[in-house]
Amino acid sequence: THNLPPGLEYLNQLDRIIIHQQVDLLEAILGTETSSKYEIKNHLGQRVYFAVEENACCDRQVCSPLRALTMRIADSAGREVIRVIRPFRCNSCWCPCFLQELEVQSPPGTTAGYVVQNWDPFLPKFTIQNQSKEDVLKIIGPYATCGCFEDVDFEVKALNEMTTIGKISKYWSGFVNNVFTNTANFGIQVPVDLDVRMKAVMIGACFLIDLMFFENSLDGL
Repeated sequence: THNLPPGLEYLNQLDRIIIHQQVDLLEAILGTETSSKYEIKNHLGQRVYFAVEENACCDRQVCSPLRALTMRIADSAGREVIRVIRPFRCNSCWCPCFLQELEVQSPPGTTAGYVVQNWDPFLPKFTIQNQSKEDVLKIIGPYATCGCFEDVDFEVKALNEMTTIGKISKYWSGFVNNVFTNTANFGIQVPVDLDVRMKAVMIGACFLIDLMFFENSLDGL
């Protein structure tokens, strides 16, 4: 563990990570898009990290799910251990030259890996890359992500896209939550021996999936 980025030792023994978006009363009452905050927990529900979105208010209101952002993830001592950087990019499968790409840094300033959207006319597809931009894993979502009264699973696969080794799940949170807020609950399941840097990149992938497919308040009904 002495070779791990500071703060990522918490991920070393985890094969399940829960990401819970905190309910914002202003967003629930006024329907105003506010800065997102998340608790990142282990499978026992114990908080490991706390994440806060950082961007301009006008970006949230005008660009909404396309917005550029920086997600700062801190440990229980308040030390920033992971930084997720998402530039403003297109969110259409008809623009294959300008698809989503997200960088995950750990420690902040040092690249841990990338999440790169792959063009596909039917399915959501992403590639997980290491710090050298070498492909490591694939993420493939379902044809429909509405998830009517059920969870929505994005499968984590080997590069051959044949072997499934985990998944990122958007949990159905109930009618009231989905109608009046954009809050989301996600679960990440990966092999326990997966490199902790790639686990950190998976957290970034989860945030990207949330923004791309579940940002609208009626998603998940």
